[in-house]
Amino acid sequence: MLSLLGRIPEPEVHDEFSYLLAADTFAHGRLTNPTHPLWVHFESFHIIQQPTYASKYPPAPGLMLAGGQVLAGHPIVGVWISTALACAAICWMLLAWLPPWWAVLGGLLAAMHPIILIHWGQHYWGGAVAVIGGALVFGALRRIMRRPGVRDALLMAVGLAVLANSRPYEGLVVSLPVALLLFTWMVGKNGPTAQVSMRRIVLPIVGVLTLTAGAMAFYNWRVTGNALRMPYQVYEATYGVTPVFLWQQPRPEPAYRHKVMRDVYTGSVYTDSPLHSYIEKRSAPHLWMFFLWSYDKLRSPLVLIVPLALLSWILRDRWSRFALVTCGVLVAGLVMESWFFMHYAAPITGVVFVLMLQALRRLRLWRWRGRQTGRLVVWTILMSCVALFAAAFVQKMQITRSAETGPRPRILAQLKETSGRHLIIVRYGPLHSAYEWVYNEADIDGAKVVWAREMDSAQNRKLLEYFKDRHVWLVEVGQDHSSLELKPYPVNSAS
Repeated sequence: MLSLLGRIPEPEVHDEFSYLLAADTFAHGRLTNPTHPLWVHFESFHIIQQPTYASKYPPAPGLMLAGGQVLAGHPIVGVWISTALACAAICWMLLAWLPPWWAVLGGLLAAMHPIILIHWGQHYWGGAVAVIGGALVFGALRRIMRRPGVRDALLMAVGLAVLANSRPYEGLVVSLPVALLLFTWMVGKNGPTAQVSMRRIVLPIVGVLTLTAGAMAFYNWRVTGNALRMPYQVYEATYGVTPVFLWQQPRPEPAYRHKVMRDVYTGSVYTDSPLHSYIEKRSAPHLWMFFLWSYDKLRSPLVLIVPLALLSWILRDRWSRFALVTCGVLVAGLVMESWFFMHYAAPITGVVFVLMLQALRRLRLWRWRGRQTGRLVVWTILMSCVALFAAAFVQKMQITRSAETGPRPRILAQLKETSGRHLIIVRYGPLHSAYEWVYNEADIDGAKVVWAREMDSAQNRKLLEYFKDRHVWLVEVGQDHSSLELKPYPVNSAS
């Protein structure tokens, strides 16, 4: 509806273009792409160029985007499908944790949560895929411990596989409490026999994870040439300066071929100490936006205040204690990372809904002077959630309808409507912002429009000679707004 009433979301941040490259690659039936002969002109953020041309990110989100591209001609449809599956997976998980109608309520609340539906569901780097993986793991855990079965063990393994290929680090962190609890239960006096545990739990999980590990190794081998080296590692070794974790030291500055890339990466180096930079640069307070049921400046603090006020009551239930401990473990793991965005915490989304709904269940039983006051408070909270979602939806709709199309999408759409094929050379000026222009399709030579960075005269001559059958244009970025228009590329610039 947001796209019908406004327009299809355009990628905005560097990460989104990288995921879209993965989607385009998978949609064309390839795991990666050969390195272009003139790859130095096409270097960009979160994309590796050697030994192959590919996204640095794990493949699961890109596969979902590729599904949308194949089915409906646009990757955003894959985002919508994954968002719908995430809400369904949360409901399925909650059915194992809560009474049925509370689980259905949780699924409906997930479908109306502004972060899930409007933020993650309208961007190409959202957390829906990791939500699916986490919900499968935690939903299967309760079912296995209630009645061990091969189906639930397989679903848990699938969830672990999804986490490993969407949010590997955070997925590993949240899986540790699950593995510890499951192992303790299996070897304890209340657990199943060793034969049942092995046949119905261990072997199905190990079997699926073995296949997953093999597939991941094959993917790594095809992309990086090393089965044990992920594209993310190749990218960080090639371009990264700031370490991924706080205990690591900044890396030596690599040899950058483009000033704009050097400015971005060297500007992120820790200037004082890792902890100092961490406090200054990370956006951890945004994590509370999820718990506050918020979007932009709209928020419903009752959703957070009530669970906190009833925390001691909620923790009387051992499963609620486990849910809270799991959230704490992931938060501790997130603290160790140098950067933070809300979708990093996506694997515990279902667990957060457990805590919220348990608080509402307890609150619903509250009586004051013999009156069922708790029910009134619960309905007030639920209606405030619905109202906030409606307000967030209208706000987002107005933004998408009133906002102008960015210069890059406008230029791209303009050229795609013309005849012939085109090469756009991007020249960066001193006022260039963090917005990036040079991103290309998986098949660069086959694309109607190719974006390239301007380099020295010798490199530019090679570029023009290679693409001599194309119309060549210049876009000057970072000078003034009037320069954000196509101009014929001056031949003397390459001489």
